[in-house]
Amino acid sequence: MTRLVYLCYDTLLGLAWVVGLPLCLLFGLVKPRLARKALSLSTWGLPELPPPTRPRVLVHGVSVGEVKASQSLVRALRERYEVVVSAFSDTGLQVARQLYPDLVVVRFPIDFLPLVQRFWRRVRPHQVLLMELEAWPCFLREANRHGAPVSIVSGRITERSFARYRLFGALPQFERISLFAVQDETYAERFATLTGSRARIVVTGNVKVDGLRLGPAPRDERFHELARLAGGAPGQRVLVAGSTHEPEERLVLDAFRAADPTARIVLVPRHPDRADALEQSLADARPQRLSRLRAGEVPDPTRPLLVDTIGELERVYALADIVFVGGSLVPHGGQNMLEPAAQAKPVLYGPHTGNFVQETTLLERAGAARRVRDAAALTVAVRELVQDPAEARRLGERAVLAVERQRGATESTLRALAERVTLCL
Repeated sequence: MTRLVYLCYDTLLGLAWVVGLPLCLLFGLVKPRLARKALSLSTWGLPELPPPTRPRVLVHGVSVGEVKASQSLVRALRERYEVVVSAFSDTGLQVARQLYPDLVVVRFPIDFLPLVQRFWRRVRPHQVLLMELEAWPCFLREANRHGAPVSIVSGRITERSFARYRLFGALPQFERISLFAVQDETYAERFATLTGSRARIVVTGNVKVDGLRLGPAPRDERFHELARLAGGAPGQRVLVAGSTHEPEERLVLDAFRAADPTARIVLVPRHPDRADALEQSLADARPQRLSRLRAGEVPDPTRPLLVDTIGELERVYALADIVFVGGSLVPHGGQNMLEPAAQAKPVLYGPHTGNFVQETTLLERAGAARRVRDAAALTVAVRELVQDPAEARRLGERAVLAVERQRGATESTLRALAERVTLCL
């Protein structure tokens, strides 16, 4: 039965690749970026790494959040191992290259067997650490064939993903994974249900917390340049909306303006490649773009700023007086609200935070964040914090304390890896 399931899976993925790649290359004549991505996902341009002089560990994060979450683990591992970092999304790759300029960073392939086999021939890892989940059937099968243990670290599985895996239980064959080092007991129980056992599951905490810098971003040259371009005029309040999704930018812009018409408003979309479309949809507000300010356009703090570049969010949060975290006014599941919380910022988010239940529970129990039901409620919440700066300050203080108390997951994860898959440190 399992062989039949794999045969169907491989056939469907193969057909999708055979049909999809030429189409992407054809559309790539108009949008070259699409063609480059399709070729990259097909392992085109993947370098063949030289034989390692010490054990090689592949650390994989699907996109920005997972890549950033890996920082504390990568720092610890690289003292003894050759670390290679992989990502699936374009933004994940960009952030990985910014965070790890001296490490090899590669694109994770489409889960089509010939492409996965080529990836393994060229990268040749001895161990694989998958951030949060990201388990693909062909990749796991090939890892087992090469004798490379695969571990889920900082593991989590949302209710939606849990239901989907229960429906398609034959794949990705979780028995091929050596260790599940998970964030909390809820996730442990879900993985236990899927695997049929608690034997390979350890609750180690959320390593993302250890990778966060507590307190404000460093006041370095990049910060001062950003403050000059993106910050407000002297005495002007700065309201930041981070990791927003369509159509949140318009909703948040209107809510911010209604709450504080004089504020400097900064919008940071989750996907900067939406900047052209956003500029058109917000044309009545005459937004400025960070890339153009860097090219010489004069900053105007009375106009909203659209951050259309990668890797700016931590420093943008440092400029903020109040932060709204996106992906939450729309049914996306939210984005990482611990980043601004770690900088002692008062944090707001909408009702849709299903991908960050642990994080929102932590902050809300500490009285360190506010959930709003819609854009109108966001206006009310921002106005209240504007009128009561002492309460805004208290929210931020509680937030950074709540984050600080969660530290230690990296050490627990490394201990579990040492005990269960002989990853020595």
